[in-house]
Amino acid sequence: MYDLETRRHALALLSDGRSLNSVSRHTGISRSAIREWTVRIEPLPRRSGTSCGLCAETPSPPAPAAEYVYLLGLYLGDGCISAHRRGVQCLRIACDNRWPGLIDAAAGAVQAVWPGNRVCRVRAPGCTYVKVYSKHLVCHFPQHGPGRKHHRRIRLEPWQQDMADSHPWELVRGLFHSDGCRTTNRIVRHLADGPRHYEYPRYFFTNASEDIMRLCTATLDRLGVAWKRTGARNISVARRESVALMDLHVGAKY
Repeated sequence: MYDLETRRHALALLSDGRSLNSVSRHTGISRSAIREWTVRIEPLPRRSGTSCGLCAETPSPPAPAAEYVYLLGLYLGDGCISAHRRGVQCLRIACDNRWPGLIDAAAGAVQAVWPGNRVCRVRAPGCTYVKVYSKHLVCHFPQHGPGRKHHRRIRLEPWQQDMADSHPWELVRGLFHSDGCRTTNRIVRHLADGPRHYEYPRYFFTNASEDIMRLCTATLDRLGVAWKRTGARNISVARRESVALMDLHVGAKY
C-alpha cells in the first residue's frame, strides 16, 4: 500500500499538467491506482479477520440474499474481478452514465453484501465503475476466471442456484439491468385505407455467453415469461402479458 505522501506526490505531478501515462512511468505506480487517488486519496483502512462465511468450516451463503442475487446478475453482465497486492481483489461493475438510478442500485447492492467495506464510484468516459475491495470476492463469484466470460464455462454453484431459485426476479433484474433494455417497437402497416402506426414495448437481452443466455432464459421459463431468440446473442420479450410481468418486477433502467 502506498503512503499518503507518495499519493500526494503523484497527484501533484498530474496537477502540473503531466499525463496519466507520464506520471505512471515516472513513479512506477499503475495508472488505475493514480486514477483512483483522484477520487479518494486516503488509504482504505485495514480490516481485521481473514475469512468469510463462504470460507468457514460450515459455509453460509452471502446475505442479504436478494441483494446478492441482483448483484450476481450485474456481475454476469458487466462485472469483473481483478487481483491486487497481498491477496486483495477488486470487484468492478460497469454502469452506463445515462442511468444514474442503476449506478445507485449497484452501489446499494454492493454495500449491502459488504457492509463493512467502502464502496467506490470511479467515473470513466461513458460509464461509472462501482468498486469494492476484499480478499474474498472470488468466494462470492466463483465464475471468475481468466479470459472473457463467453470464452469459458459459466455455471452457478449449488448454493448460488438455491439463492437464484429463491429470488428469480432479482437475478432477471440484474441481468437485464446490465445487458438488457426496455424499448418501444414501432411498426407501420400499409392497409387499404392508408398506413397505420403501431407502438408496443418490449425487452431485449444481449450477451455473448451461451451459458449466461441459458441461465437467463431458464429463469424466464420458470417465471412464466415468454421469450423469443432473435439472434445468436439476443432474446426478446414482446408478448403483452410477459412485458407486464417484466414491468412489474424489472422495469426500465433510469
